[in-house]
Amino acid sequence: MEDFRQMKQRGEKITALTAYDYPTARLLDESGINIILVGDSVGMVVLGYQDTTAVTLDEMLHHTRAAARGVKRALLVADMPIRTYETPVQAVETARRFVAAGAQAVKLEGGVNRAAQIEAITQAGIPFMAHIGMLPQTVREQGGYRIKGRTQAEIDSLLVDARTVEKAGAFSVVLEIVIADVAKQITNAIGIPTIGIGSGENCDGQILVTHDLIGLFPWFTPKFVSPEARVAEEIRRAARAFIERTRGGGGR
Repeated sequence: MEDFRQMKQRGEKITALTAYDYPTARLLDESGINIILVGDSVGMVVLGYQDTTAVTLDEMLHHTRAAARGVKRALLVADMPIRTYETPVQAVETARRFVAAGAQAVKLEGGVNRAAQIEAITQAGIPFMAHIGMLPQTVREQGGYRIKGRTQAEIDSLLVDARTVEKAGAFSVVLEIVIADVAKQITNAIGIPTIGIGSGENCDGQILVTHDLIGLFPWFTPKFVSPEARVAEEIRRAARAFIERTRGGGGR
């Protein structure tokens, strides 16, 4: 985990993308990505849920095992789904199940309010990635995906969260949908790398949902994403070509 801190010190950007299956994980690993996250975003882009709050531990373990089979060099991190880390004891038990499934590190959402869980996980010898800012697992309570850092109170709270997760042993922290200037302030205030998603270019690294990056989930694309490919259109094109060829008697 010290490698990522050294990357921050050198000003070398950390790259991270999500994967939920063997071929995607293998392709990303072969591309040279630093971190592969088996995110609970699988709920929306693979399983068809409205948000991440319906994702179960068994589902996350299933997808972690699949992704782990395709990863040889990147750091494989797994999201701990909602209601699986309510206490420090439960958090450690859940984290150990992910390690057994092939994850090399785990991530959960929260800062000060999850300090005890984070400390328990890291003291158990399991590398931990933090996640502050917009917390998707609380989207229903917050009434939507809202940018963080608009008020001084929010800025102060984010800074305390960042310093707390660092002290608790996190090797990095995801900043989700945080105002860019605030994300830069947080990045400069802590020694561990910040990995942004929708939080501007001044974080120590960036993470995206791969389906957003490659245009594989065309029904919704976050405003901060500029797709590098249009895979959904290619799938439609290939399917239509197959349909036309088959109906025309050209099946093989």
